[in-house]
Amino acid sequence: MIKVIIAEDDFRVASIHERFLQKIEGVTVAGKALNGEETLRLLGEEEADLLLLDIYMQDQLGTDLLPAIRSQFPHVDVIMITAANDRELVATALRNGVLDYIIKPVSLKRFTSTLQQYQKRREMLKEKEEVSQATIDRLLGLHQTPLNGSGMPKGIDPLTLSKVKAIVEDTGKGISAEEMGSRMGASRATARRYLEYMVSTGEGTAELEYGIVGRPERKYFMAK
Repeated sequence: MIKVIIAEDDFRVASIHERFLQKIEGVTVAGKALNGEETLRLLGEEEADLLLLDIYMQDQLGTDLLPAIRSQFPHVDVIMITAANDRELVATALRNGVLDYIIKPVSLKRFTSTLQQYQKRREMLKEKEEVSQATIDRLLGLHQTPLNGSGMPKGIDPLTLSKVKAIVEDTGKGISAEEMGSRMGASRATARRYLEYMVSTGEGTAELEYGIVGRPERKYFMAK
């Protein structure tokens, strides 16, 4: 369950955002704050995951609050929901690591889309001990991995990928990159690239397997 704090100086708008949140499964409102002071107090009292932050509040600008939030509550993610469209305020918010910046009035569709993307982002990070470049690109939403003519990322051949999937599925008990390289007649690095691509697309999963001696080995499975 994702716990959300709403920092909004207009109680009517805060109530609208609360109703929006109630329509999204897996999300709960941990509290509402009318100003910057109340926002910091609530963050200290509640183990919130996400802060919906306005900029124009009674005692200070939400952007002025961001450095304190980043310093005192580094685990809290921030999404700005504000009427402020000044370039410098937007730039300040982005420099302080906000995940999204929504200009009021916000529609239910835009609000829901943002929260659902946030949920996906958290799930992607939670389920992976190590992440590939493709996964990072998807998380940031800034870069797209270049595609080859088949629509696959460069370095991923669809026929080879099908072979890798078949081998993983055939093993059932999981397979390492070294074992895969031996089975497919390729290097360990090549095998790992294909296996990690499967993990990044959600078609595969990876787990660390601890042996009696040596470093833990990464085993790959088909996603259930």
